[in-house]
Amino acid sequence: MRINNSKVKNTIISVYFLLIVSAIVSATVFKAFSNDDDDTSNLTLTFIIISAGFALLFFLVHFISKYFEYDSDGLKVVVTNRGLLLSDNLNYREHILEFEKKDLYAYKFRNFIVYKTLIFYTKDSRGKKKQETFNVTLVPKKKRRYIRQSLSKMVKINKNSQKINE
Repeated sequence: MRINNSKVKNTIISVYFLLIVSAIVSATVFKAFSNDDDDTSNLTLTFIIISAGFALLFFLVHFISKYFEYDSDGLKVVVTNRGLLLSDNLNYREHILEFEKKDLYAYKFRNFIVYKTLIFYTKDSRGKKKQETFNVTLVPKKKRRYIRQSLSKMVKINKNSQKINE
């Protein structure tokens, strides 16, 4: 099964565009009002608060906006997270996990207010357990359900095969 969230890229570009345009508009409005009014300390405070809000929103969108790909075709599962913008040229936010299906012993979806993660619990070749976390915030609910079904099936098969071996 191959799942990704590539359709979200246009939405994220639109959000960045709206943030930049609204920052320019607010700077223009601030400049227009700062010339007319003698009480500049109140306007400066307002401008600082608005600028901090835009910066916070910009970095929040940057933190959340990641491309996610899940590929469970074959004997191995490949999971990829990378940045949506500039990811073709700069892969500075790329995170890849590749493991055999038999090495997965658990997984967990975590849902925060504006951030969703998928945690894989796998075993390496020495039997050491490790955990990897991936950002699935922009993956639609329906696709997350498909991923959950695929992973549940893998975990169930692995638990049954482990019981048979014991």
